[in-house]
Amino acid sequence: MNSNDKETKSLYRETSDNTDNRLIRFDWAIKRLLRHKADHTILNGFLSSLLGTEIRIQRLLESEGNQENEEDKYNRVDLLAENDKGEKILIEVQNDSEIDYFHRMAYGTSKLITEYIKRGEAYDKISRIYSINIVYFNLGVGEDVVYTGTTEFRGLHDHKVLELSERMKRRYDISKVSEIFPQYYILKANDFNRWSKVPLEQWMYFLSNSEIPEDATAPGLQEAREELRISRLNKSERESYYIHLDNIRSARNVLETAHDDGLFEGMEKGIEIGKKEGLKEGLKEGKEKGRLEQIRKSISRMRENGFDDEMIAKLLDIDIADIDA
Repeated sequence: MNSNDKETKSLYRETSDNTDNRLIRFDWAIKRLLRHKADHTILNGFLSSLLGTEIRIQRLLESEGNQENEEDKYNRVDLLAENDKGEKILIEVQNDSEIDYFHRMAYGTSKLITEYIKRGEAYDKISRIYSINIVYFNLGVGEDVVYTGTTEFRGLHDHKVLELSERMKRRYDISKVSEIFPQYYILKANDFNRWSKVPLEQWMYFLSNSEIPEDATAPGLQEAREELRISRLNKSERESYYIHLDNIRSARNVLETAHDDGLFEGMEKGIEIGKKEGLKEGLKEGKEKGRLEQIRKSISRMRENGFDDEMIAKLLDIDIADIDA
């Protein structure tokens, strides 16, 4: 069973009405519920499990990137918080595959830095930023489910890390240069089904399956089991939540169907051309024709489902100018 099949089954479980203990998906909860809770217990637990240290959110912030605007089915979920050390924590959840998502991560932290430093302020007023990205698609190539990265400088000749002077350490109360720069986290939550006693893995299980077993011990998960039940939503919230699930399912089904149709037609064309012109050349040409046919069908179906050309170009990794052609 591939990750898309598992995600579809997870969505089906969330829209079935056989229990009142079903939990809301984290992406919708972080946008509509958790940002309005004053105690931040669930978010504190999640961030503490991820960062490996106790995190206390002091307040939630607003920026141009996290306005509560459900533009369409591709809307990215953002939450911006500040902890008791004055550090900024940017949480983004992305459901649909984006080939330029790494670039968007870099843009998000860069823009946040410029938003929160006033004109004329010293550069040391820039606060540390944690960029936490929860993605429900296969971003890049790698077998792990949680990745982290930051900035450090190494000598080209001796390969040693450039260190802070003792004066810098005392003045800024940090020990490494990397603590000045943003730290990135990527959580690949589209396919994680292992329950364990490790707090972060318990959170990954919840992010992937929208389920929290009774023996959960990770900080914030017991509170999430109570606070994030679908049965606690009012009628309006529940309708909005089900629309959110339908939008995710619709976008995924369009892409899967287009891919399958294109692959099948490509094989048929390859066999047909192979009979006439030789198997080797025929399969090569058929593969190309099938690829183009797949793209044509994808564009057609996605337009029928309300995708605009800019989003189509991003999802299919093609030039927007080539769509009409």
